Amino acid sequence: MRTVTFAMNISVDGYCGHTIFNPGEELMDYFTAMMYDIDLLFYGRVMYQLMFPYWADVAIDKSGSEAEIRFAERLSAIDSVVVSTTLNSEEAKTRIVRSNPAEELLKLKQQPGKKISVDSVSLLPELITAGLIDEFHLVVHPIIAGQGRQLFPAGSLNELLNLRLLKTKTFQNGCVAHHYARQ
Repeated sequence: MRTVTFAMNISVDGYCGHTIFNPGEELMDYFTAMMYDIDLLFYGRVMYQLMFPYWADVAIDKSGSEAEIRFAERLSAIDSVVVSTTLNSEEAKTRIVRSNPAEELLKLKQQPGKKISVDSVSLLPELITAGLIDEFHLVVHPIIAGQGRQLFPAGSLNELLNLRLLKTKTFQNGCVAHHYARQ
């Protein structure tokens, strides 16, 4: 059975808005390296629309730093599933799922392949409750945001989720990556 991972940048106080972070080359390379073990991205609509077409364009026109281009090229090479009731058209390498995200992810998890990366804050509580997320890669930035989208709003999980720390990595910019597995 495939491993399902979740990776996210968060502030010290648990916010995950994309406009508050400046990852830099070292962190971009960290995320790029992780993606070589992944052959499917499982998005919610909001995250998908944040990531594409931006990174696909960077991969094509080489408009970022070297690390951003490497990230964009790897990201664009991976197949995607997007959970959405409102998206109307599928892009290349992308399939839209209209309902039952946990059921769909379970089917995908049972197929042969590399890891699946879940990239959706809104779907995360449902997928955790269904027991589908195996690993968490949380990169904590040395920022206290005080506002924005919380990774886990109060009441979003029904029960305590115990994790086992597998590895940490500290970056020169003060970020700390925590790699956990579900116990």
